[in-house]
Order: sequence, then structure tokens, then C-alpha cells
Amino acid sequence: MRILVVSEDIPYPNMGGLAKHALNLSRALVRAGHQVDILGGNQNPIEVAGNEANFGGRFFGELNGHLVGWREISLGTVMPLKRTWKAKRFAQTILRHAANYDVIHYHGHIPNVARYIPPEINFVQTRHDQGSDCVINSRFRNNAICDSTSPAECARCMTDNPNALQRAVSTVAVVQFRREVIDGFRRHKTIFVSDMLQRNLSRTAGPGPWGLTIHNFIDLGALERARNSADAKHADGEVQVFIAGKLSPSKGIEPFLRALLPHLPANMHVAIAGDGSAEARLRAEFGSSQVRFLGWCAPEITLKLSAEADAIVVPSMWEDPCPSTIFEGLLLGKATFALARGGTPELKKYASAPGQLRLHDDMESLVQDLIRYSPDLRFEPGAPGLGGADHAVEKLLQIYRLPPGQTLAQ
Repeated sequence: MRILVVSEDIPYPNMGGLAKHALNLSRALVRAGHQVDILGGNQNPIEVAGNEANFGGRFFGELNGHLVGWREISLGTVMPLKRTWKAKRFAQTILRHAANYDVIHYHGHIPNVARYIPPEINFVQTRHDQGSDCVINSRFRNNAICDSTSPAECARCMTDNPNALQRAVSTVAVVQFRREVIDGFRRHKTIFVSDMLQRNLSRTAGPGPWGLTIHNFIDLGALERARNSADAKHADGEVQVFIAGKLSPSKGIEPFLRALLPHLPANMHVAIAGDGSAEARLRAEFGSSQVRFLGWCAPEITLKLSAEADAIVVPSMWEDPCPSTIFEGLLLGKATFALARGGTPELKKYASAPGQLRLHDDMESLVQDLIRYSPDLRFEPGAPGLGGADHAVEKLLQIYRLPPGQTLAQ
């Protein structure tokens, strides 16, 4: 098949999980014998992505307009037409290429783009975040999960105390955006990376055949290379804990450290790979011989550090749809500690034994479980093929071959 993968998250020097997912998928499709090109953003040349950019096809850097803010923060309101304008702009760019491909597969943050793709185009969208109904894509506000369904409440993500006009304008904008998303999902095939995303969407969209779930997947070849290159030898009794994540409130690294440090055992060492606006402050407050901030690390280094650790911690505070770091920990045979939120509980099926994925209701219980954990407890790596891109490609090709203009059901 001729496949066009589309994502505005490609390319950047430091790419997140969505971009890595799309590139991993592209490589797996090429291995399966298909022609794959990528339509990405025009903000950087593809070379800035380093080795990740080698996917085996052509890159078109043409998507633009998605970084325009429309002064929403300064005006304190969600702006009507902003997301419609972005979706139409993306659709126009996609349609310039559509005739050359059997299927278009979009991975991005503008879900209503499907509304502006004609039904005769074989268009598939994978939803990676909560942006199907949340205008900031995360449903996380003021360091807490947002479960409000009221469009007027969305104004609070633009200003702390919206007035009546700001709430009214935001309501118009959000109602319009959600309507366009629903229309697009009814028009084209939609995949969600967790059942949780579908449940959350149904709170505003109502019940419906919105799509089916295919969990995230990882590059098993890269995982095996990391396992083979890892030096897992530690001093006697030493416990190595590893965290990979953006240093932002939703990722929960700061609350985790605040809960851990008063109880940090002398034999436990924590390494944190990730950058963000809070990095300098957290490094100054928490950095020590036992807590190391490594900054941003290349994907191969991050995997190697995961393979060398005794335990992986994923302390996300938001409803993380399907964190790849959970997959990596489980498939490397590591005890993996996380909060029981978002799509994380769905990933128990990838654990090799009970007790490998250790879920907790709050950060305090997670920390207490971690400090009691013995590194002598070992887990086998995941079963061959489990959680890998090549296995997911088999399912995706079945979806690609379905006629365009229809929805998917679980």
C-alpha cells in the first residue's frame, strides 16, 4: 500500500511520544513492504530529528498554522473559529497529497481535521490525547484532573476568573469545536490509544461507535539493543530507580520527589531523564548524590537507562492515555510503579507476572511501596512480539483496507 503518515509533531530535536509513535509505525510499515511518506510541520528540517528521522520514505514539511495562538491567553477566552481555521488549513495541505496514496493516517492534536476531509478519502486518525473534547488536549488544570463537561468552564484554562463575556465566547467556541470533532469521527475511521479516551469522549459526545482501541506500541528492536548494551551491575544492596518524563506539573515528578525525599533510603538512587521549564528549579531544590537530573536524553540513552534500572517510576498526575514508558518498563522486565489513572490500568495485560505493574491511588502509597521494594524480585521480559509495532501493523492494515467513509466499532 501507499501510505501517508501525517503529524505536526514531526520533526523536532526533542520529540515526544506521539511523534516517536508515528515514526515507529512508519518504519514498521516499510519493513512490511509498504511505501510510506510523512507529511509533517514546516518548522524544522527533518534532519533535526537525528536517527529518528530515518524511516525509509520521503518527508514533506508543509503543515503550518498549528502554532498560532490567536491571543487566547491575553483575551482570556477560547476563540471561535481558531480550531476550525487550523483544521481547514491542515485538510487543504493533506488533500494536495491525497491522490497519491491509498490511505492517510493522521497522528496529531487537531481532531476536527477529519470533518474537512471528504468521505471518499481513505482517512484514518489515531487519537493520542484528550483533545477530542478538551481544547488544551490534557484535561489537566491547576495541577488536577478536570472532569467538567461544561463548555463555559473551558474559559478557566485561559484565565483564572473568566467574566460572563469570556465564558459566553468560550462556550460558543467549544460547542462548535466539539460538534466538528463528532462530525469527523462519524465520517472517518478513528483509533484511540486507550479505552479511557473513548470513555472520556462519551461524556460530551454521548454514546456512539466513535472508534476502536489499539494501544500504543514500541520499537522492540531498540528495546533489545538497550537490553544488550545495559550495564546492570550495581553496588551490593543499591537500588536504582529511573524516571523518564517532561518536567511539567502533569507528569508528577515534583510531587513524587516531595513525597519520596523525607523517606529516601540511603541505598536508593533516582535518575531522572527529561527537560522542561522547571528543570533548573527542581535541580536546585532536589538534586543530590542520590537524585540526579540528566536533562533531555536521546531515545537510545533513555532506553539504556531503563534497562539498567531496578525499578521504573511513571508518576503522571494527569490521565495519561497510554504512556510508552510503562510499556518499556514492563517489556524490559522491570517493576513499574505508577498511579492508577488514565489508560495506565489497561496496560496490566503487558505485565509478565502479577505485581510487576504496581498501581496506586495516591503518591504516598506509591512511595511507600517503592521504598519497600526489593530488587531481588525479578520479572521476565515480555513475550516475543508483545507490545511491538510489527504486531500492531497487522491490525492497522486491516483497518486501512476497510472502505473509506465509515466508522469503527470495538
